[in-house]
Amino acid sequence: MFDFTILTDNRYVDPTVITEYIKNILLEDQLVLDELKYRGYKVQRLSWDDSEMDWTATRYIIFRTTWDYFDRFAEFTEWLEKVRNKTTLMNSEALILWNLDKHYLAELEMKGVNIPPTFFIEKGNAHSLKELFEQSGWSKAILKPVVSGAARHTYVIEHRTLQQLEKLFKELITEESLMLQEFQHNIMSGGEISLILFNGEYSHSVLKKAKSGDFRVQDDFGGTVHDHSASDDEIAFAVKCLSHCPELPIYARVDLIRDNQNALALGELELIEPELWFRKDPNAAVLFADALEQCIS
Repeated sequence: MFDFTILTDNRYVDPTVITEYIKNILLEDQLVLDELKYRGYKVQRLSWDDSEMDWTATRYIIFRTTWDYFDRFAEFTEWLEKVRNKTTLMNSEALILWNLDKHYLAELEMKGVNIPPTFFIEKGNAHSLKELFEQSGWSKAILKPVVSGAARHTYVIEHRTLQQLEKLFKELITEESLMLQEFQHNIMSGGEISLILFNGEYSHSVLKKAKSGDFRVQDDFGGTVHDHSASDDEIAFAVKCLSHCPELPIYARVDLIRDNQNALALGELELIEPELWFRKDPNAAVLFADALEQCIS
């Protein structure tokens, strides 16, 4: 019987080629594994889709680098249904399912959380992208799926790009719901701030910046990560976001930007498998382990 199972995806279980990207993944998971082992727990690390694992043989599951779930959404949610009664999920299944679909942003907005202006386009919508974009009145927007990660199918929409994206839009909207957000220009210069909180308490933060001329801050697209000391306003905003979740997350990453009015706005709330940058703060893995222990005591 294992106390904790740290989940990754099968690409990162035993990689033969170690790039800088994969090196960081392995380091992040190892920091958590080492801290839990140091505290006397029996811990393993494996892929969430490991067919040989008996999920009743682990008390708790910690989602860490399961970074293929959004490409295998149906399979992932079916797996969640199978394992939810065999062990305890951290974060919980209810929180994961709520966070999987970015319609949660509309729910948070109704509760007073500032988000960029957003239209949700439901699966099967018969309108053209041109009609929807012109209806918004915006000069520039971002189109992306409501279930996504790593900037999957994320596109900048302008009048000059509408025609070339129309065919792709029609293909996507037959398969999944999408969202259209007004482009937030400050992200080009100011980047995106990620605040990490454990059991609702602030731990540390980083600043993510896109490469010159791009808006995507993910390192998959050349983005860079920088040290950041969160302000009181940023921390208060992040705490407010978490206070409106269906339940308090054990771990959370709150991605903040400055909107076009220069006000703090929620970009995304990451509660499933967010990169938490344990390597950027020597005390972060300790605080994470503390949070886990608070939940199981």
